[in-house]
Amino acid sequence: MSAAAQSVDLTLAKSAVIVLAGGAAGFINSIVGSGTLISFPTLVGLGFAERAANIANGTGLFPGSMSAVAAQRPELAGQRSRLVRLLPASMLGGITGAILLLTLPGSWFKRIVPFLILFGVGLVVAGPTIQRKLRERNGSSTIEGNPGAERIGPFVVVAVYLAGVYGGYFGAAQGIILMGILGVGIRDALPRLNAVKNVLAGTVNGIAAVVFVIKGDILWSVVGLVAVGSIVGGVVGAKVGRKISPTVLRGCIVVIGVVAATRLLFFS
Repeated sequence: MSAAAQSVDLTLAKSAVIVLAGGAAGFINSIVGSGTLISFPTLVGLGFAERAANIANGTGLFPGSMSAVAAQRPELAGQRSRLVRLLPASMLGGITGAILLLTLPGSWFKRIVPFLILFGVGLVVAGPTIQRKLRERNGSSTIEGNPGAERIGPFVVVAVYLAGVYGGYFGAAQGIILMGILGVGIRDALPRLNAVKNVLAGTVNGIAAVVFVIKGDILWSVVGLVAVGSIVGGVVGAKVGRKISPTVLRGCIVVIGVVAATRLLFFS
């Protein structure tokens, strides 16, 4: 069944809710990540089928990812060689995940998505611990010499590819997965690794969106509403988000994610 056939009537109220959900996701992504755990359950709650909602949500959040990348150009300086080596893995992973999402039966995605949400919630909970351990390992300054020109081992490339597969298929908390991979496999300051993470995650979302567009299985009206919200939310989050406790935001994400997973497991 096509995404168009799975659509619901977009009233003014529902459209406003989608924009707000996209704004909340863009806002949270700019601070702690995992905004998908807000916007995706909202779309499902409005009556969109799980797979159609996931496709529209991921595509709509892509502009917000690019805004984050544009804001981190100083941190990306000198990291061209890293990106040249890692971007192909993210691209291939995103394509693989998107194809899996489109070709596997929709009933499979409906069954697995509650567990993917719970996995994302678990990563949100573990995020502070992961970040603390990475800071302890990498320190606060860049490595000496020519950062970005070091050899990147096969483990990092394969892991980035697998993270891309996950991101193309669902994507919630993809950024936390990538930060763990980069922090273990590459020694550099966290702000610089975070900038690389945003490029890789944005690439996965973008290449997956291209696959969805080629397939034609996409709800453009929902994509547009999510995109408008995510851009505004990302800009606001970049300006005022640091004044809000990340712990409070993580708590909201966890509650919403658990409620959404419970609903999908037992009431759908």
